[in-house]
Amino acid sequence: MIITIGGLPGTGTTTIAKMIAEKYNLRHVCAGFIFREMAKEMGMDLQEFSKYAEQHREVDEEIDRRQVEIAKQGNVVLEGRLAAWMLLKYGIEPDLTIWFKAPLEVRAERISKRESISKEIALKKMVEREASEKKRYKEIYNIDLDDLSIYDLVIDTSKWDVEGVFNIVSSAIDNLTQKQI
Repeated sequence: MIITIGGLPGTGTTTIAKMIAEKYNLRHVCAGFIFREMAKEMGMDLQEFSKYAEQHREVDEEIDRRQVEIAKQGNVVLEGRLAAWMLLKYGIEPDLTIWFKAPLEVRAERISKRESISKEIALKKMVEREASEKKRYKEIYNIDLDDLSIYDLVIDTSKWDVEGVFNIVSSAIDNLTQKQI
């Protein structure tokens, strides 16, 4: 089984991807973790590394390469804004593609709590990072992150708590696996 979970920062992708991986005994691979590790290796924070990545497309290409190789092995939850797009680009058909969304203010509040920073700083960093990513994804891949047409399931995570979102995703997976039997 191959499941992709994408969404903008603060929508809950990591939380739910980890829970789904655990429940269904799948590996969890996160593009954001790969990106953060690469930033750390370069001695940069996320905003600096995002700007660096705008000029060095090999950053995104390496993240994509790693995700595609892992997806080919199956039994994985791939978490990342481009995960579904990359699999489709390389001819890998995911079993389920999911996108999480939430209003800007909700996402900023979540990030401020998670990172122990003010909501204003979280919002500023988030807006800068998203603008950088949108620019890179459009230039490198001609992908518009606002195009949600490839997703099987789009969930506004501000409408439910973590358990509610987890239950929705689990129900979709359970229904899918019963259909395949």
